[in-house]
Amino acid sequence: MSQEQVLNTLTGFGLTNIDAAVYIFLAKKGPKKALDIRKALKLTKEQLYSSLRNMKGKGIISSTIEHPARFSALPFEKVLDLFIKAQMEETRRLEKNKEDILSNWQNLKIAENDTSPKFTVVEGRSYIYSRIQQMIQEAKERVLAITTIPGLMQADQQGIFDAGFHHPLKLKIQFHFIAELSKQNVHVMEALLKETANSKLEVEGRNPDLGLKLFPQMIIRDEEEALFFVRPKTETSIIDTDDVCLWTDCKTLVQAFTSVFEELWQNGTEMSKKIIEIETGELTPRTCIIADAKIAEKKYFETLHSAKEEIAIMTSSKGIFEIWEQIALVEKWKQNGVSIKIIAPIVRENFGAAEQLSKICEVRHAPTNYLGTTIVDGKSLFQFKMRSPDKKNLESIPNFEYTFFTNDLEYVEKSRNAFNDIWKNALPPSSATLESVLVPYGPSLTPLPKNILPTREKTSDATIDEVKPLGATAEKDILNKILNAQKTRAKNPTNGTTRMYATVATAIIHTPEYFKLPDMMIFIQKLEKHSTNGAEDALIIFLWLETPTGYAYVPVALAGDNPRSQSIRQKLFAGAPAAKNFQLLKKDEIQIRVHGNTLFAGWTVPIQLYPPQYVLPPACILIEGYGDVKSTAVSLQYISGYKSQIEENYFDAFVTFFHPTSKYSGPGTDGRFVRDFIATSTPPTNERQLEEQPNKNPK
Repeated sequence: MSQEQVLNTLTGFGLTNIDAAVYIFLAKKGPKKALDIRKALKLTKEQLYSSLRNMKGKGIISSTIEHPARFSALPFEKVLDLFIKAQMEETRRLEKNKEDILSNWQNLKIAENDTSPKFTVVEGRSYIYSRIQQMIQEAKERVLAITTIPGLMQADQQGIFDAGFHHPLKLKIQFHFIAELSKQNVHVMEALLKETANSKLEVEGRNPDLGLKLFPQMIIRDEEEALFFVRPKTETSIIDTDDVCLWTDCKTLVQAFTSVFEELWQNGTEMSKKIIEIETGELTPRTCIIADAKIAEKKYFETLHSAKEEIAIMTSSKGIFEIWEQIALVEKWKQNGVSIKIIAPIVRENFGAAEQLSKICEVRHAPTNYLGTTIVDGKSLFQFKMRSPDKKNLESIPNFEYTFFTNDLEYVEKSRNAFNDIWKNALPPSSATLESVLVPYGPSLTPLPKNILPTREKTSDATIDEVKPLGATAEKDILNKILNAQKTRAKNPTNGTTRMYATVATAIIHTPEYFKLPDMMIFIQKLEKHSTNGAEDALIIFLWLETPTGYAYVPVALAGDNPRSQSIRQKLFAGAPAAKNFQLLKKDEIQIRVHGNTLFAGWTVPIQLYPPQYVLPPACILIEGYGDVKSTAVSLQYISGYKSQIEENYFDAFVTFFHPTSKYSGPGTDGRFVRDFIATSTPPTNERQLEEQPNKNPK
């Protein structure tokens, strides 16, 4: 094939003439720096970077993270395969979404006049970067980002910061970012800050203190709009070709995300100072790294034994057991008037130990963190490298090798303030766990107080007839049933029976006073299209209310985006307030997304609850599954007379609730992520008989 034929082939696939020329040059010459490409092809910087962004978005050009970056081309045969596959997938996608596309077209006039807050799904690296660039160009005051250092470098290579050089406003726009800096990427960060120094973006970054995880990744513009990722972030995260983001202009949600950013920003270290700390190795005048584990452990316990006022500990989920094993020492501290505060991820496995410790000292839950920290009397600080977090096995106990120690009062005070800010928003472990409400789905690893169970063995609308923990093979059996249903596009069952195939999450939220809501339970459903009534994003909301038989979680609201499901849901919850409170949402007013063992749900409109004085504002909820998968079969009897047979593969889960007032973080005992869910619901006998005889009028 001649070079001219190759050029024609590449432009036929949608590349420009410049794109094709750059690709052929790199394919022939191998990895090259941008300056070398510009000189060889006599291109301007703007032409070249526009071309590279386009081809990187399509996945046919890649670059290194070093500075300056080196660009290389995907082999031609793979490029052909990629374009052919992309065109085939686009054809299949259009065929698959034909009905939705036609429906959207028919509703176009309504959509054009609709200015209500909404969600939009942004898919693919090139579209995501286009949206980010647009946000920066439209910014009037500031852009905020929670990201990673590799993610920032990728954004620079995609020309995101070029938008700052050509910003239409004369005044500088603030670009504030939070990212984790390490010894490995410090030079990359220095180069980026130097490169952006002359742009119209006032670029400033901070490193999060106490090793707190940064999730979700997000971009916020002027408190007007936000773009955020559902996929969990790692230190090396970049935007992949198959990434999916959610964009919203709901001011209430943007406000909630801005509050999360501001909290992290306030407790972060300026990036310039962090760079100096890492490069010099002299973090503060009275700071050292204790490499020997035995020496570090000895120093640690000597300092603990000398405590006179306060011990503040941030540890891992397994670190709770380490402290519990030293409970005699904790009791001694208390007797001596020492205040003990412990922050750790509370999960099913450590719930019993956390409860026992709570009788002696204060224990609160905070999301998974990567850095163990102990502060003694506000004068001494120890930080430990936790062994690599693993969502399956959770974190391990502190590693005393290379322990960071300081008694520099300024540094210790700053860390103590950060600890106290986290403490104010953290929750103590509650006996009212999700397990105690739903009745254990499997053997309980943590026995609960007997006086809790009588009023919490059921919600007010249903009782659990039977729970069967299933064997290891059941996980595959449930998956096979779902796969078979997908293949056969299961017909609607007869006799009024309905079947639901879904991903489901349940969360208990122990609401703080300023939420102005009772405790609530939210049941989140992402129904697949082969369910009886088709696909749907739906919420069932329960409030902790007094009933004739005592307090219980009462279903008070139903919300979903499929009108076909309204009738069955109202019948299912007949006798409960939710049956008369179904809110039909537009598809851009509610979004439920699943990535691996993480589920995100958000809504942009207020949801009316019962009693009428309660309203759930626009909000988001994040469910993060952890541990091993469990399988169960459950039989439910509703007060409406309906019965449901449920089969599921599920995980315990952490709960994060983004309320307009503040972010709420719930322990791993308050959430469940049901990856594979099958529910078969049958109506009462008399209703089934009417279904069987539709042409006969009963007398």
